[in-house]
Amino acid sequence: MKCFGLIRVAAAMPRVHVADPAANAREIMDLCGKLSDQAPSVVVFPELSVTGYTCGDLFGQNRLLADAEQAVAEIVAKTARQDAMIVIGTPVRHAGRLYNCAVAARGGRILGIVPKSYLAGNNEFYEPRWFAPARALPFGGARIRYAGQDDILLGTRQLFRIGDVTAAIEICQDLWVPIPPSSQAALAGAQLLINLSASNDYLFKHEYRKSLVCATSARLYAAYVYCSCTEGESTTDLVWAGSSLICENGSILAEAERYTRGSRYIVADIDVERLETLRAKEHSFGFEGPVAPYCVQDSGEANPTDFEACLLRRVEPHPFVPQGNPAELDMRCREILAAQVAGLVTRLEHIHCRKTVIGVSGGLDSTLALLVTALAFDTLGIPRENIIGVTMPGFGTTHRTHDNSLELMRELGITAREISIVPAVRQHFSDIGQDESDHDLTYENSQARERTQLLMDIAGKEGGIVVGTGDLSELALGWCTYNGDHMSMYGVNCSVPKTLVRTLVRWAADNKFDASGDIHKTLLDIVDTPISPELLPAGKDGKIAQKTEDTVGPYELHDFFLYHFFRSGAGPDKLLFLARKAFDGVYDEPTIRKWLGTFLWRFFKQQFKRSCSPDGPKVGSVSLSPRGDLRLPSDLETYWKPTE
Repeated sequence: MKCFGLIRVAAAMPRVHVADPAANAREIMDLCGKLSDQAPSVVVFPELSVTGYTCGDLFGQNRLLADAEQAVAEIVAKTARQDAMIVIGTPVRHAGRLYNCAVAARGGRILGIVPKSYLAGNNEFYEPRWFAPARALPFGGARIRYAGQDDILLGTRQLFRIGDVTAAIEICQDLWVPIPPSSQAALAGAQLLINLSASNDYLFKHEYRKSLVCATSARLYAAYVYCSCTEGESTTDLVWAGSSLICENGSILAEAERYTRGSRYIVADIDVERLETLRAKEHSFGFEGPVAPYCVQDSGEANPTDFEACLLRRVEPHPFVPQGNPAELDMRCREILAAQVAGLVTRLEHIHCRKTVIGVSGGLDSTLALLVTALAFDTLGIPRENIIGVTMPGFGTTHRTHDNSLELMRELGITAREISIVPAVRQHFSDIGQDESDHDLTYENSQARERTQLLMDIAGKEGGIVVGTGDLSELALGWCTYNGDHMSMYGVNCSVPKTLVRTLVRWAADNKFDASGDIHKTLLDIVDTPISPELLPAGKDGKIAQKTEDTVGPYELHDFFLYHFFRSGAGPDKLLFLARKAFDGVYDEPTIRKWLGTFLWRFFKQQFKRSCSPDGPKVGSVSLSPRGDLRLPSDLETYWKPTE
């Protein structure tokens, strides 16, 4: 059973019985039993979950502390057969002081006890009245006897190993301070951060708390399990909503419904392998140097969770295009288009250039590049007539794309030229001895290079630059003609994947240009046109016969592979696993496996084209620029593929 670098975690919120440890123990054990079918490796309970957080001065009573210790012993013993590390909150007395603690246990053994570092003592909180902070202990902590077990470390500098995952624990207020204990723990290797909390609720607090947890997980490239108490805590002055969260690198994977009665839990699967990849790429992570040593408590292997049968995290099939959130999509499209325009504006200003030349095919990529160029000229106050758009029909050009290219140039008010490449290419075929009826790679590449030559020479004659149209997906697959459409003087689409190109053109049609005019209609027709280089003759019906995705595979799959390969460091087996989950019911496994093989083969073998790719703006987290994000040798021998 493969884990793919994943671990399942849970935040459990039992109904609280204030100052009744035996009842709380029953609630905790009942939730552990209910969670066993989910097969988590870590189950986290709230702060002081054994006694309740709102006991007040009863924390000074020997009876309550003795009952709490007995309850902990019972919980540890009766959950011994459950294959998860449980973390519960309880008061622990040592050397005349009382500490607010988290107890981590697994397999009937207490692994360690972590005291709270920073006590909440402002406004509605009175913790210093009853508890001592962790700094009252010696730096390395103290070895104590607790709940019938000897030689247990009571201290903050502890890490807990569960299989290949390292966890650290902090308690409620510890997160809200300028330098939380989790920061040092993350630098020491903890990928999973656990917070036992008793955080009350009032207006706007939850949004701030949520942003704090998300930001911490993002800043530390970590997963964060925040578990807060719920129904049953005293409401003398406060209310408790069960505001629990599971976050990973800034994203919320699971969130508890607040103000709900009864015991409940949330569960999510954390991709620890992804977190490790992101940390390794961020060279400033850990730049402060080595941290003081931690004691590592090893709990054994992780629970053998069957992630193949059930994966408790959403795998977005279109990671470059936000789904289901119009506001987020609008924001992302606006930002990307603005970045593309800013890149071109800066380049034109820097080289004192007031003219551009662009090949306009009537396809998606050239349309986006032309829209960016038009907006850049508007920004600079240069007449759009200084944009020279050239449509160059060849052997495979269809009426639909040809007419759309002319309509688009007319509607944008640029200078339009039409130059058929057929005579020049036929002369070239004659010169090199190419049979025009042989529709091989030479037949296709000759047309692409002729178009590029025309654009370059027109730019030289007019004193302008050629704006490239190729996108990120084509660059990843090497789906471009070397020194043909591969080349330009500035490539505005170089870090925009194909799935996003279509979205950007549609968004621009609705938001940047006259949504009621002819240009809107033309843009939407271009969006609906099949993707094709149109280098092979059209079909008998005059429609596009050469469809790119029939040859290289669906771009939505390739963009998915590219994102997880580049951002998460996912290897072939994990890419296959994630794609099966993301595209369940869309593509079967043989289809995904086939196109994954195509992606990996082309990605490695086409690096030589990326090694000399033109300048262009990075607009997202994935870029294949040889000067920035991707340095690879062009003569790789490796051919990766998923295990059979």
